[in-house]
Amino acid sequence: MNLLSAAAKVSSLTMLSRITGLLRETLIARSFGASEWTDAFNVAFRLPNLLRRLFAEGAFSQAFVPILGEISSNGDQKQAQILVNAVATLLFWALLLTVLLGVIGAPLLILVIATGFKGSSTYEASVVMTRIMFPYIGLISMVSLSAGILNTFQRFAIPAFTPVLLNLALIGSAVFLAPHLEQPIYALSIGVLLGGILQLAIQVPALARLGLLPRIGLLPGAIKRAAANPEARRVLKLMGPAVFAVSVAQISLIINTNIASRLPAGSVSWLSYADRLMEFPTALLGVALGTVLLPSLSKANAQNDLKHAGELLVWGLQLTFLLAAPCALTLFIFGEPLAAVLYHYGKFNALDVLMTQRALAAYGVGLIGLILVKILAPGFYSRQDIRTPVKIGLLVLVVTQLANLVFVPWLGHAGLALSIGVGACLNASLLWIGLSKRGALPNASWGKYLGQLCVALIPFGMLLYYAANAHDWIALQINPWIRIGLLACWLSAAAVIYFATLGLVGIRWQKFLRHAK
Repeated sequence: MNLLSAAAKVSSLTMLSRITGLLRETLIARSFGASEWTDAFNVAFRLPNLLRRLFAEGAFSQAFVPILGEISSNGDQKQAQILVNAVATLLFWALLLTVLLGVIGAPLLILVIATGFKGSSTYEASVVMTRIMFPYIGLISMVSLSAGILNTFQRFAIPAFTPVLLNLALIGSAVFLAPHLEQPIYALSIGVLLGGILQLAIQVPALARLGLLPRIGLLPGAIKRAAANPEARRVLKLMGPAVFAVSVAQISLIINTNIASRLPAGSVSWLSYADRLMEFPTALLGVALGTVLLPSLSKANAQNDLKHAGELLVWGLQLTFLLAAPCALTLFIFGEPLAAVLYHYGKFNALDVLMTQRALAAYGVGLIGLILVKILAPGFYSRQDIRTPVKIGLLVLVVTQLANLVFVPWLGHAGLALSIGVGACLNASLLWIGLSKRGALPNASWGKYLGQLCVALIPFGMLLYYAANAHDWIALQINPWIRIGLLACWLSAAAVIYFATLGLVGIRWQKFLRHAK
């Protein structure tokens, strides 16, 4: 299988997801601005998102995919089905209990993550929307189980497309449902729930074609039988430290949300709008490459082919630097044009553009680290080593919060974004060192390669700096199509210059045409 082709497929579908996500955020920004109501929605949505990452995208996939990959590499379809059934049963009942507790305990949960909302209308709205959206955690976690199965068998298209449905549901709810509600912002929470239903429904035919549609045990004793399965117990054993590893990052997110809730109104929303732009390259590169690498790395390690596993990691890292570096520079230099073109409409004013731009610049500092973590971590997960990332994550949590003490009084909400970036860079550095000590990263002449990239980034950065200051991007609100055209032209010109310079310094795309075994 061609890894570059697979990554391109996942990335292109993820691009569609991020484009619809940007349309969603632009529509929300235009309709609701950056207000206490959008703060309430963003805080309420953060809870199911947090638990989704904890149950599904983080701990679950890190523990489940390597073991399913190990079984599938032996060609044992029957054992794979037994494992899928057992894990689906355990996950279903755990999620059902979590959803019930979340709906009942929503008032307490909001107090924990956003103490600054206490006693306000924002608090009440957050509680209502949390209760509406909490079942989404159950739906999306089962979606992630399905995605793990499909990705293990290199069926990447459906999992990559699935997030588009959430964005479409939110857009539809904002356009068609919001005008009919007494409190329009509640339409977004209903859209989230509808999106979860659609995301799960689209997985079923794909799993049926693969012959691995999970059969969830609903009768008494089903949980006990599922927990007795030896392979499922291995997944649970790995999930322990994996949950802790992911919890470290989510604890940091909760603390940051709490801090943001105490900053001026709109701070949570400014960070959210910047997050959406930052997640564009993070998903297109980090998520796409991590998705295609983990199954291949798991199979290579299961077959004790350590040389091939090392080559896969180097391939992913080099491609990440090649594409992430210009994205980071763009966020740092070109944030105002991006925020103005995408969000500066309706209730989203010039101050909101400025505050979003500051958060974007801060994210630009740590973007490469954020993406590298998604490439380096699978190097440990594929070896079924989750304890090392846990230890590193604990240290990163402490450093991130110490950085908040320095950056937030100085930079406000942008200080939170900068602390996350600094922590991500430290995380990536320590993961890199850990893999190198294990001999998992072959020598790849990194000094020469990174030097070539730096040379290519110089004209790229100079052009974007000029473009960011060549126009009054705020005043161009009266001519939105001209503003959009200028943005597209400048970004296209910068991309052409960057890739042309890469060719001149000797970096060729042919080196990335790698085939997985």
